[in-house]
Amino acid sequence: MVESISSLLKIRPLKPKDIPLVTKWSRVEGFTPGAGDVAIYRHTDHQGLWLGWLGNEPIGCIAGIRYNQNYGFIGLFLVIPSMRGNGYGVQLWKHALDHLTDIPCIGLEAALDRIQDYGSWGFEVSSPTTRWQWEGNGELLEETNNENHQIDQLTILEGNEIPSRIVQAYDAKREPSPRPHFLSDWLKHPAGTVLALIDDNGSCHGFGRIRPCLLQHGEGWRIGPLLADNSHLAECLLRRLVKRHPGIVLIDTPGKNPHVGGLLNKLGFKVISQTVRMYRGEQPPISMDEIYGLACLELG
Repeated sequence: MVESISSLLKIRPLKPKDIPLVTKWSRVEGFTPGAGDVAIYRHTDHQGLWLGWLGNEPIGCIAGIRYNQNYGFIGLFLVIPSMRGNGYGVQLWKHALDHLTDIPCIGLEAALDRIQDYGSWGFEVSSPTTRWQWEGNGELLEETNNENHQIDQLTILEGNEIPSRIVQAYDAKREPSPRPHFLSDWLKHPAGTVLALIDDNGSCHGFGRIRPCLLQHGEGWRIGPLLADNSHLAECLLRRLVKRHPGIVLIDTPGKNPHVGGLLNKLGFKVISQTVRMYRGEQPPISMDEIYGLACLELG
């Protein structure tokens, strides 16, 4: 019976007019999408986002994004509650995997109760991802003299002042795969604030973005990506980003950075949920020590 029902599903590429609907689904599901996120996902890989349709009714979506020939990521995966249990999710899942079939490494972010399911498709657990929340007037704990000294040695650039090439090079050495197209769209989006730390020689030592996001009930802010040479510089960026945009602030942090937990606890962030990063294929051989906040869980 499931096969006959699921065979009615038609999977088609996501169109620009579909973005508000998928954003709404993501909000209801608790994905807390940021302003412009889904449009950027689509721009990263035009063929990598799909809607599942029953007749004229869209009932689910998934992203299978090809960053390049070596790395892809699956996310934004959901079926509306009234249509679950009919095999539609499996069809969407297989469609995304087929799109990435020649990619040596595929990543995803798994809810804790889905680890076994994804494991049956060859995905292996890498590390936990923790979501932290701050709520307040934007004032974190008082800065120490050491933190002020660290930032005094660098220039803080904002928005269009930031040299894209330098930030791209910095990011490429710290992420599973270079992502110039995605990062350019992400950092040049007008919503929120982007800051970068640049030295006198024009080298980058950290950057971060905060953007408005849609909570299940109300609105807030999400920080990501947040990369820095060390926890002191990450703290400098965090303080300035939060101060610009008070309220509820979320950040998703990789478990393989041993410094991030102590930093966020110190600043008063609280853990609100956890997922698990999983990979199929050879995990990218990079250190996560300088990644303090992921751009988004839907695209890694």
